[in-house]
Order: sequence, then C-alpha cells, then structure tokens
Amino acid sequence: MLFLTLKIFSATGGIEKVNRIAGKALYEMEIESGKNDFKLYCLYDSDDDIIANKYFPDRFFKGFNKHKVKFVYESIQAGIKTDVVVLSHINLLVVGFFIKIISPKTKLVLIAHGIEVWKAFPAWKKYALRKMDLILPVSQFTKDSMIRLNKFQDDQFEVLNNCLDPYLPAPLHEGKDRNLFERYGFSKDNIILMTLTRLSAKEKYKGHDNVLYAVQNLIASNPNIRYLLVGKYDDTEKDRLDKMINKLGLKEFVVFAGFILDEEIEAHYNLADIYIMPSKKEGFGIVFIEALYYGKPVIAGNKDGSVDALCNGRFGLLVNPDDQQDIINAVQKIINNKQHYLPDHELLMQKFSYTSYKNNLKNIINSL
Repeated sequence: MLFLTLKIFSATGGIEKVNRIAGKALYEMEIESGKNDFKLYCLYDSDDDIIANKYFPDRFFKGFNKHKVKFVYESIQAGIKTDVVVLSHINLLVVGFFIKIISPKTKLVLIAHGIEVWKAFPAWKKYALRKMDLILPVSQFTKDSMIRLNKFQDDQFEVLNNCLDPYLPAPLHEGKDRNLFERYGFSKDNIILMTLTRLSAKEKYKGHDNVLYAVQNLIASNPNIRYLLVGKYDDTEKDRLDKMINKLGLKEFVVFAGFILDEEIEAHYNLADIYIMPSKKEGFGIVFIEALYYGKPVIAGNKDGSVDALCNGRFGLLVNPDDQQDIINAVQKIINNKQHYLPDHELLMQKFSYTSYKNNLKNIINSL
C-alpha cells in the first residue's frame, strides 16, 4: 500500500491527527499480512518531521518538504506499482487520477473529511472522483453532502468514522488540577464549560458566540458558571471576542487559555464539567470523542458530522447551533443532572477505539 498525505507531523490539526492514525493502521495491516513494502509519502513535511514519531517506523516515511513536482512524479511512479493507493485529502485527487489512468488495476481510496468536499464539483473533478474505487467519508453527513451535491452512486462510499488516538493519555481519576485553578482563577464551586478549538477570524462556525450568549442567560440561575476557551487564537478573532465579552458583561465569566501543550490536554478535560461546541461545519469532530473519553458530558451541533461523533445523540446532547435557547436548555439539563449525561466508556470504546477503526479499515481495504 501507498499512503499519500499533505501534512502529517508538521501540523497539529484534526486532519493531521487522522493521517497519523490512518498511517499507523495501514502500516500495521501491511505488516500483519506478511508484507513489508508499505510507503507513506508526505508533500509538505520533511524527513526531519518524523523524528520521535511513534506511529510507524521512519523507514516507511518520505517527506518531500514542499517539492511538489518531485512529490507528484515519485507518487505516480510508486503508485502504478502498488496494489492500493490511499489519498488522505481531495487535494491529492489529480495525483491519484494519473495513477489510475496509467495503472487501471491499482485500487484508489480517498478519505473525505469535511468542508473541502461539501460542494458541487466542476465536471472534471466529478469525473476524477468517479475513478476512485472507494471514497471513505469520515461521517454520514459528509457522505450525504457529497452524494446530494454531485449525484454520485451510493455504492462508491463507505463511512469510516474517525477514532481516538491510541496514544491519548489515560483519563485522570483524581480531582481537578489545583495549578489550573490558580492559572485561570477558578474555584472548586465553579461549573466549567469548555471548548477546545482554534479560534480564527476565518472560521466562525465553531459556535462559541452562541455559547457566550448562553452563559450570559445562565448566570442568573448559575452564578458560578465559567466558560474556558482552549486553543490558539489569532489577534483579530481575540479582539472581536473581547469586545463581545465586554458588551455582554462576561469579563469575569470567560477565560482564554490559549495554546496548550499536548501533555496538558487530559488535565484540561478533567477540569471541565461540560464540553460544549455547537459547531456547524465539523466533518466529524475528534474533540467530541476525546471529551467523551475523558468522561465529560458533551453538547454538539446537530447540523454536521458532530452527529456521528455523538452517535446520533447516544453519547451526548445534540442542539440546533443557531438556536440560543436550545443551547441554554442543554447546558441547564446537564447542570441539573450531570450524572445522567456521563458517557458510557465501554460503548464509546466499542465504537471509537483505535482497534475498532483499524478493523473497519482492514475490512474495507480487503473488500477491494
């Protein structure tokens, strides 16, 4: 197998996380089948980016350090000699198309994530997509969107939900971290809502604006409520949110954590009482299943791939992300009876563990 990616170790976003996990699964599947010729090519990473990687041995990885012509040429040369080529992103479609034209017997698989495929494609791209032997949308929403907008055949698709990173630190069972209380000015009496996401002026679909309005409305009955926004932010978005927070009178109720290190993630999830992100454009939403893994009640939007992450409401509350009252009601429900909304860890692992993901991917690849 050949796995073609854009970025995998040089960035920390959701798609990069999917690539690392998929790469690990594909590598292990190849080894378990008795073969030793798995390859992973990455356009933007360099070979140095794989240092200290734990997902697969570095001898199977080749980074092209943004040299596009070399990446395309070597990917096509390797692809036409390969049984199965997996494309990690639709931006690699042209490379896959040329592989298929030269070597029709090579099986092509495309992983489809979110907004990059929620559109009507031009004729040439539809033609190239129909050359894929299989498209793996990460959620039912992504599958439905691609079929509805482009009239693709249903049998060309197989939903493959994302999964938990196998190296995610184990849940903490002790109390909340006192150092974080001091860092953010919280007390043990606070009810802490948390959102973990990148805050960008170009991506205003995460739902944090409506969470701020919800917090403002909930203060009267829950004066100890606090909202913790975790993740890197750009200056434009931070300035906009600061003005909004001041206007709503929420300065003492909202805290920006900013970027945090990976080793602090579990402590931040442990700090939260509710994870909330009523987004409208999540392809899947790995943060939701991470929050569930750490035992947190979750509130997500009902208009995107978040529905898959919450298993159609089985693992948490789905709300209309445009309905502030719906969000307020969901938060209040959990505050009133938090125990009722705690996730079932065993069911979660059955659905979203790495082992389940790898088995599902193996069955899909074998079906080709």
